[in-house]
Amino acid sequence: MALSGEQWTISYSGWEAVIASVGGGVRLFSLNGKSYIDGYDDDDLAPGSAGHILAPWPGRVGDGEYEFGGHTHQLPWNEPTTRTAMHGLVGWLRWQAVDVTDSAVSLECSLPAQPGYPFPLQLRTRWSVGPGGLRAAHYVSNVGATACPFGLGVHPYLRLPGSSLAQWNLKVPAKTELTTDERQLPNGSTHARFQESTPIGDTVLDTSFGDLQRDSDRNARLVLTGPDDGEELTLWADESFGWFHVYTSDTLDGDRRRRSLAVEPMSCPPDAMRSGTDLVTLAPGELWSGIWGISPRK
Repeated sequence: MALSGEQWTISYSGWEAVIASVGGGVRLFSLNGKSYIDGYDDDDLAPGSAGHILAPWPGRVGDGEYEFGGHTHQLPWNEPTTRTAMHGLVGWLRWQAVDVTDSAVSLECSLPAQPGYPFPLQLRTRWSVGPGGLRAAHYVSNVGATACPFGLGVHPYLRLPGSSLAQWNLKVPAKTELTTDERQLPNGSTHARFQESTPIGDTVLDTSFGDLQRDSDRNARLVLTGPDDGEELTLWADESFGWFHVYTSDTLDGDRRRRSLAVEPMSCPPDAMRSGTDLVTLAPGELWSGIWGISPRK
């Protein structure tokens, strides 16, 4: 079997996406043969967690240590250079298909209680393609006997065909962005950049944007536009996602460096397990849900 596990191809009227079982995320997404995410081969490890689901926390947890319910918990570091636990626990697990059609696939993952996170979860994601592009609907249940802390993010790397990242214009519907220390942990906030469509140029971003502004349907929309308005790509997210993390891929290796823009819809910011900012507390039996998607201009 390929390193990224079992694969499911879903399609609809020119839209096509490939979903991988390892990480439970999107590996490829295209419209009429044009790729709109920076994917990877099925026998590769997903570079930079490309497409993966990030749960039960997105981003970094400083020192991997947090308190919840009167107890201190210690997570293993998986980014030793910053001494942090990064991107949760389900990104390298195998997800199982429970419902497959031509245009949609639903995957499930059971996260067992374990040292550092002694809270069992049942996760389900329905990936689909349709008239609006790619859509992901996430459902997470606390199947344990006690309340648990929870957050979720997803890690697609966006691309615009026929142009480079430096040529793209970015619009982020946010009022604030987080500042960070040398370990990339939040240490404050400031007025958000890119509130209007602005060239990325040589700007380096590994930044969480908050206070998202929403349209009449209550969705927040981040928009990428190519030179001369030739291509446009929108990532939208519902009210369960209060943050967008934007990363210009500067620390990726080889030709992936600054080739794409990671835009991560997140329910909470990095280090929320310690700060508590927008961290969800799931009661036993409680269900959390959130929906987001990617829409190229057709």
